[in-house]
Amino acid sequence: MTTTNLLELSGVHTHIGAYHILHGVNLAVPKGQLTMLLGRNGAGKTTTLRTIMGLWHASQGSVRFGSTDITAMHTPQIAELGIAYVPENMGIFSDLTVKENMLLAARAAKNADQMDDARLKWIFKLFPAVEKFWNHPAGKLSGGQKQMLAVSRAIVEPRELLIVDEPSKGLAPAIINNMIDAFSELKKSGVTILLVEQNINFAQRLGDTVAVMDNGAVVHSGSMAAFSADEALQQSLLGLAL
Repeated sequence: MTTTNLLELSGVHTHIGAYHILHGVNLAVPKGQLTMLLGRNGAGKTTTLRTIMGLWHASQGSVRFGSTDITAMHTPQIAELGIAYVPENMGIFSDLTVKENMLLAARAAKNADQMDDARLKWIFKLFPAVEKFWNHPAGKLSGGQKQMLAVSRAIVEPRELLIVDEPSKGLAPAIINNMIDAFSELKKSGVTILLVEQNINFAQRLGDTVAVMDNGAVVHSGSMAAFSADEALQQSLLGLAL
């Protein structure tokens, strides 16, 4: 069975000012799967995500989403194609309520009554805290609840690709388990997911495929199961064993 890639980066270089951050990144994200992007701090993972989203532009190489070349597109155009991005800082509007944060992301709705009720119910099932704190200021939520809101906001409209930067960072184990369940459900619903993650347990439990970055390039890619089973490879690429 051949796997179709929904997202492909080929020879991508990214410069930020005088700094050359990405050095020819080749990355494939298979359609319908969850791909883990791993690597030590400073390996270029976040820059890769920001380059995909057009927040920084590749100085060389190409980024393709399906049959569309998105390399030179601007972020709003890329989002319109069905790609959602949850950055590491989550981008929550603290002074707005949970409901207002969700409404801002639901571009088709002018008010809360126009939001897709069935979709909201599905999101509440994934993240009960979003429903529980619906009318509370988002700034008052815990770190885990904010992360749930950030992901909920990204999927309030149907998306083909969900890109999330370190979803488990700073979260308690119980919340991490909740996140793992939610991402599993999202994958079952047909969403393709690309996750940057430092929590190896999280990566092992969720990943179908894995790409490991070092010094601005992908140095290993393959199945997560094979990577999980090879302690010597983990040690050499990440400096630790799963």
